[in-house]
Amino acid sequence: MKKIYKNILIIAFFIYFIVTVISQQKTLNQYKTEAATYSKELEEVQNTNEELTKTKENVNSPEYIEEVAREKLDMYLPNERVYIDMTK
Repeated sequence: MKKIYKNILIIAFFIYFIVTVISQQKTLNQYKTEAATYSKELEEVQNTNEELTKTKENVNSPEYIEEVAREKLDMYLPNERVYIDMTK
């Protein structure tokens, strides 16, 4: 009788152990996926930050001011000819 209880207890322990290991493995895989996602997002944000830093450094340069005036404000230098493509 003791041997049967001992075997049942050992089997129950192994089943508990296997279920716990599988559950933890699923959790670890989920955390790895999340970590990879966050690493990718972090890299994208760092790239955006670098671009903004470069723009910040160049914001007072004459070239940047001229570029903004041309592209966003449609301003041009005096006596400059502007050709507009009407074929579109």
